[in-house]
Amino acid sequence: MSESLKNILIIKPSSLGDIVLALPALTALRKSFPDAGISWLVRPEFAQLLENHPHLTEIIPFDREFLGKAWFRPHAFGSLLSLIRRLRRSKFDAVIDFQGLFRTASLGWLTGCKKRFGMTDAREIAHIFYTHKVPQNRDCIHVVDYYLKIIRSAGAPDVAVQFVLPHDSRAADSISRLLATHGIAHDNYAVLVPGSAHEDKRWPIERFAALADKISSQFGLSLIAVGTAPEASIVERLKSLANVPLTNLAGQTSLSELIALLRAARLVVSNDTGPGHIAAALGTPLVLMFSWSNPARIAPYGRPECMVAREPYSRGFKIKSTDPKHNVDTITVDEVYQKVCEQMDSS
Repeated sequence: MSESLKNILIIKPSSLGDIVLALPALTALRKSFPDAGISWLVRPEFAQLLENHPHLTEIIPFDREFLGKAWFRPHAFGSLLSLIRRLRRSKFDAVIDFQGLFRTASLGWLTGCKKRFGMTDAREIAHIFYTHKVPQNRDCIHVVDYYLKIIRSAGAPDVAVQFVLPHDSRAADSISRLLATHGIAHDNYAVLVPGSAHEDKRWPIERFAALADKISSQFGLSLIAVGTAPEASIVERLKSLANVPLTNLAGQTSLSELIALLRAARLVVSNDTGPGHIAAALGTPLVLMFSWSNPARIAPYGRPECMVAREPYSRGFKIKSTDPKHNVDTITVDEVYQKVCEQMDSS
């Protein structure tokens, strides 16, 4: 099968952290098929994560919100038809759907590709659109391993795990200027990520404030908090509770600039959300807190020392836990601070 793979489509439109976890599969595909064209279907707001990636040939934007209006807005319908025509013209010989939803699996089918790979237990009966359904077993509970199993079934022989994120020199320069504006040394700051799209993943903001005080006192680091623009109010609440200076950069960086900021940080402390997973992939000293999401599936790959979670390896294959003992508010300041000290000592 591997000899015939000359043009490959990866479907993984969202979310930010999930796209990060699919990056090793991209690199493994490139190493396995060095001459192949590799395209990635992704939502526009996450495309900067993939721009100028050395292992990617093409980014195909997938504006889910706009295209979802295709059935009652002629312009959106026309855009959807244009996307389908573009996909069919590409004549992919392998489509790999890492999203596992009806809309992504059906879009893979609409490409006309004869080899479509996906998860056996994909949601929304997405599996009916796959020609090759790959089961998850105990050897691939972590999604990184599962994605690699899927591409292995497509004939990829080289599936070593490697996270590659493009280095954007312009974004790095922009962050250097931004830090200078706030009087922050470029090599002596910690980044806090107190927000999340899911409220029940957010560690109590009062504990983030107490942790900020400890980090500043013990390590003398400048403190920066990041997030989306709507999360700026969360950071302002953190600033009001902390007894040390904290810079609010929520909504003030592009995705490329956020990557540059996290790459140069001496420490990142984060809820289970996109920026935390970017820091994990970059190898930045990190403490990542988990609640109902199963850590065995999505924890920092190969970096268990970065994780704070209840029963991280005893939840089986479940994506989400409803057990109250897994709530994020069961995590104490002392637990997180101990991990912070370990990360700082090891770095």
